[in-house]
Amino acid sequence: MTDLHTELKASIIEQLNLEDMEVSDIENDEPLFGDGLGLDSIDALELIVLLEKDYGIKLTDPKKGREIFESINKMADFIEANRTK
Repeated sequence: MTDLHTELKASIIEQLNLEDMEVSDIENDEPLFGDGLGLDSIDALELIVLLEKDYGIKLTDPKKGREIFESINKMADFIEANRTK
């Protein structure tokens, strides 16, 4: 697990107000939506804001977001490939 993975988990917990969760509660390959963390479409919008604010990545295609937000691993790979800050 990289620092980016840990940072992402902490950011998601903070951004989505998941106060009852710890970074260690989120698995890197666990689905963020549906059966995994159980995030919803409003959470997805928050994650898009987080990507832009923290990493300078603008997501314009919501379908792309579905792939990127599949898991922490997918998010980290996408950020590493596309980050501007």
